[in-house]
Amino acid sequence: MWADDAALDAAGRRLDEWESSLAERAERAKTLSTRMRELTGTAHTPDRTVQVTVDSAGLLIDLWLDERTRQQPAARTAQRIVDTTRAARTDLLRQVAEVTAESFGDDASAQAIIDSYRSRLSRDQGPSDARR
Repeated sequence: MWADDAALDAAGRRLDEWESSLAERAERAKTLSTRMRELTGTAHTPDRTVQVTVDSAGLLIDLWLDERTRQQPAARTAQRIVDTTRAARTDLLRQVAEVTAESFGDDASAQAIIDSYRSRLSRDQGPSDARR
């Protein structure tokens, strides 16, 4: 199969390089996963009466309401919470894109990770329940 030892050596070097590349990508992926688990997204309304923080999965982990929210209808406050949660998820997605680009650059893998995150976050937003 191999015409000479030089071709065999070249094939061996290519395999070693491929293996090294895979190991390095796996390490970058592991580091990225750790960093992404630590991310949170935060947003607030323009008047700062509602502030929301979501975890790395886009789930609400902190909600702060200014006392001024008591002076508005509950339905309005609820809608502002929903809208601000969406904005916090947008902030989270921005951070995901940043850390992914830092780890993988413009690689197709990076775009696939970002697209997957975007899909999960938008699927979780669903229709608004605030008007019920």
